[in-house]
Amino acid sequence: MLLPWLYEELAEAGCDEAGRGCLAGSVYAAAVILHKDFRNEMLNDSKQLSEAQRYFLRDVIEEEAVAWGVGVATVEEIDKMNILNASFLAMHRAIDQLYIRPEHLLIDGNRFRKYDDIPHTTIIKGDAKYLSIAAASVLAKTYRDDYMLQLHRQFPVYRWNKNKGYPTEAHRQSISEYGVSPYHRLTFNLLGNRSL
Repeated sequence: MLLPWLYEELAEAGCDEAGRGCLAGSVYAAAVILHKDFRNEMLNDSKQLSEAQRYFLRDVIEEEAVAWGVGVATVEEIDKMNILNASFLAMHRAIDQLYIRPEHLLIDGNRFRKYDDIPHTTIIKGDAKYLSIAAASVLAKTYRDDYMLQLHRQFPVYRWNKNKGYPTEAHRQSISEYGVSPYHRLTFNLLGNRSL
């Protein structure tokens, strides 16, 4: 069962990212503060939801959340600082968007770079345990999917409308055939065991 609130007395933001394991595109993150009494039976880890469910829930979250924000770290930033630090940067930027300053952060995963003086707790598989992290997961995933669909219109050969930049066989085959785009992460192993 997903828990709505870890510390009842705190304004608490759940944070999650999307696109960390991709070969192309920016990494997105979201931060969400929910009301203490917020409930939604459909809300779960965004990877367990259908695309239609995620977009339905995005509208619900944006309408009912106390505050929410989305942050992005670019491909250039990913290649410069590595994907882990770029994910932290995207989360920090998402927290920056909150019009209420949270008193505690719930972070999906096992690592995080401290944001100002706000205490945080990292939770492995937190998007399946806490509603605010699940909500952040939905926002990060849907906003990143929208972005990858825009990129797909510029570079349809990579089939980003289907793979969203993840390292599928078809994506790697397209890189092998057509080379890299300006949106590929050059510090990643783009071809697996192939040669370019």
